[in-house]
Amino acid sequence: MGYFRDNIEKVEGYEPGFQPKEADVVKLNTNENPYPPSPVVMEVLAGMGVERLRRYPDPVGDEFRQAAAQVNGVPPDHIMCCNGGDDLLTIAYRAFCDENRPVAYPVPTYSLYPVLAKLQSCEAIEVPFDDEFNLPAKLAGTGAALTIVCNPNAPSGSFVSVGELASLADELDGVLLIDEAYVDFARENCTRLVNDLDNVIILRSMSKGYSLAGIRFGYAIARPDLITGLMKVKDSYNVDAVAIAVAAAAIKDREYFKESIEKVKAERGRMTGQLRNLGFDVPQSRSNFVLAKYRNGNAAKVYEELTKQNIYVRHFAYPRLEDKLRITIGTAEQNDKLLSALKVILSK
Repeated sequence: MGYFRDNIEKVEGYEPGFQPKEADVVKLNTNENPYPPSPVVMEVLAGMGVERLRRYPDPVGDEFRQAAAQVNGVPPDHIMCCNGGDDLLTIAYRAFCDENRPVAYPVPTYSLYPVLAKLQSCEAIEVPFDDEFNLPAKLAGTGAALTIVCNPNAPSGSFVSVGELASLADELDGVLLIDEAYVDFARENCTRLVNDLDNVIILRSMSKGYSLAGIRFGYAIARPDLITGLMKVKDSYNVDAVAIAVAAAAIKDREYFKESIEKVKAERGRMTGQLRNLGFDVPQSRSNFVLAKYRNGNAAKVYEELTKQNIYVRHFAYPRLEDKLRITIGTAEQNDKLLSALKVILSK
């Protein structure tokens, strides 16, 4: 009908992972934490007063900023609250990119990045990873206004060292956004780079390590000058009162958080070994999922056979990913059901 801008008419939109309606499924397709959030979160929810719901939330979410600042060892003015990590990505594209200011990122990676570029009408410079997912040297020379590195990378689970990312940021004229949505499951993170470099933004998510995917909460860590600029672009009340209170409670409960992370890591190690025994090539992952390539079969067919049994994993019909399955690490029981189903499917 011609109502939309040309780029909106042409873009295919981001396709989220399938959300089954049935309760009795093995859902290992969207990288949710299989364990419940901290019990403290449920206490906060139960005690949420009517007055807090009636009034607008704190526009900057100071309750969470204070808590996150203490956990990350930075001042509160280095934190910006977001409606999930995707909100920060959208804000960053709007803040830094346009027809004359491109974005760059290595591929394959998070499939939302090119969609946001098309919506913003900016050029997307895609620099291929090698087969081991090493950081491409050419990424530093693109001249992009915004460079994004997902670390650990989705969907590979690979990790670029903090030193390499520091060197990249130092070479760039523009901003480096390090998407650390999955970093809770890695050995180290890039928070310290914010102290040394004025062009680094760290993205964090409460969806993965803290089991809060349902409330949509993430945050940025950056120097105050960058935070101030990003806040000009965000919605006036981009996070709600319930989310602020719940996220603050969750990030404070360090003991529960660490226990949850260690359980996922233990299952990640077990699953990696079991999948390799079944004939999959599975690189070491630093995230809460693995990327598994079946050496002698059709990944799409395996995906379809699993779906018939109400076992959901993720298959991407994208270059270099068509022959692989991304499998979220679930509970031991969920993982065992997947492994049992795979043994039957692969024996046919």
